[in-house]
This record gives sequence, C-alpha cells and structure tokens, in this order.
Amino acid sequence: MSRPSRKPAVKPRDLAAYVFLALAWGLSFLVLLKVVEAFGWAGAVSFRAFVAGATLLLAALVMRRRLDFHFGLWPLAVVGATTVAGQLIGLSYATPRVGTAMAAILVATIPLFSMLMGRLLGIETITRQGLLGLALGFSGLLMLVGFPAVPVTADFIAGCFGMIFSTFCAAFGSVYASLRLRSAGPWEVTTGAFLIGGAMTLPLLLVVPVPAMPGALDFLYLVIAGAGMSALTYVLYFGLVASIGATRAISVEFVVTVVAVLVGAVVLGEPLSTIQLAGGAVIIAGCALVLGLFKPACV
Repeated sequence: MSRPSRKPAVKPRDLAAYVFLALAWGLSFLVLLKVVEAFGWAGAVSFRAFVAGATLLLAALVMRRRLDFHFGLWPLAVVGATTVAGQLIGLSYATPRVGTAMAAILVATIPLFSMLMGRLLGIETITRQGLLGLALGFSGLLMLVGFPAVPVTADFIAGCFGMIFSTFCAAFGSVYASLRLRSAGPWEVTTGAFLIGGAMTLPLLLVVPVPAMPGALDFLYLVIAGAGMSALTYVLYFGLVASIGATRAISVEFVVTVVAVLVGAVVLGEPLSTIQLAGGAVIIAGCALVLGLFKPACV
C-alpha cells in the first residue's frame, strides 16, 4: 500500500525568504504612504514601477542573465495593466484614505477573487471547502467595510472601492498570467510588466502632478519601494513558489497582513473596530480554506 506523498521540508533559505517577504511587504504600506505624500498617487505608481523594472534590467545585465521575451508584448501589456498599474493605482490611492491596516487586510482577499475568476474561466473547480472559504471571505469583507472605527466619509468610501479595484486587478493579472505566460520566466514577466505598467501610468501625472519638488529622503523611499519592496521581493517570491509550491508561498500574505496591522496600530495609531478585527480574522480563515491550507471536519 503506497503512502501519501509528503510535502518537502522547508529549507532554511526558504524560511529566510518567507520571513523577509512578510516583513518587506508588511512594512511596504508604511513606505507607500511616504512615497504617495511626496510624489502623489500617480507618481508613486509610475516611478515605483520604473524603478522596479530598471532594477531588474540592471541586475540581469550584471548577472549576464539573458531575458527572453519570445511570448510577445500583448500578454505583458495585460499583466502590466492589471498586476502592476491597476493594483498599484488602487493601493496608492486607497491606503492614505482607509489606513495601512485595513488596506493590508483587503489585500488578503486576492485569493478569493482569483478562485472566482479561475472558476469563470474554467481553470478552477470550486469544492465545498472552497465555497465555504469564499462565503467566509466575503462575509469578512462586509464586516471590515461595513463597521469602520472611523467616520464613513466620501474619501473613506472611495478608498474602499480603490482597494477592491486593486485586489480585483491583482487577481485577474495572476489568473491571466497562469493561462498565457506559463512558458515565460519570472524575470521576464516581472521586468516587462513593471516597465509597461510604469509607461501606462505615466500620463496620469498630467492629471495628478507631483505636489512639490521631493527631497533626498523622498527619493530614498521611492528606491526602497521600487527596488527593495517590488523588484527584489517579486524575484524572491517566484523562487519561493518554485521551491515550496504556490499554495504555501502565497500564504505569506496572511503574515503580511499581521505585520501591516501591527505597524498601522503601533506606529501610526490607526484605529480598528472589534468587528473589523473579527472581519479580518474571518477573511484570513476564508482564504486559508480557499488555498487548502487546512480542511475542517465539516467538509
């Protein structure tokens, strides 16, 4: 009788990458606020994307790594428009309006949208466990948005829609890439998507210009956001996916949420209602079910 296959043990370097991603992406919300304040949300998106793409291009040149874009421009344009431009526009516009903690919790809903889109496109099957996870996730979303600890202003509502737009774009780009860019390397996809996303969002500066001449510290924050918290993290993340699998790798988003909520509460003093905290826990539980990280006895 054959024994069920076990998942490979997590190596020390994988654990180090996992912890680094959790800290870098969790703290990135704090850096994002600094970049948006200095460059405006449009500049924060476009300049960050250009810095990330240029960093990867320079790294490829230094490492003498040949980038192969045989799969064409159109798939990269779609991923650049969604995973980079759309996701970062929503994130940069919304985070100053809803707070880093709430933004991070909403980011954790990306797997829920990914599963729904995968099902609509016929590449995912939704099990009873998945349905339960989706129900929990969207219930938590209602708890999070419907019972805020801050006044419900027009700015707050616009921020909520911005975050939902951001997570929708991220999920669509992920599903599309899994369909059309399976043969593409992570360096090519990441580099191309960032450069194209930066170019797509550059005209937005005509509508939302940089408020004033940024200082040296502002440019440092921009480099940290683009090179460290975008380019480096994506390369590490794709390496983690190859090493420990996509499901275990994407679970880092849950730790990211915890880090960002702690940063928002401790460093920025952001309020969250008890119902919102419970909603965040429900969202995380729903995503864990969707990702198959555990299986309750009832299903």
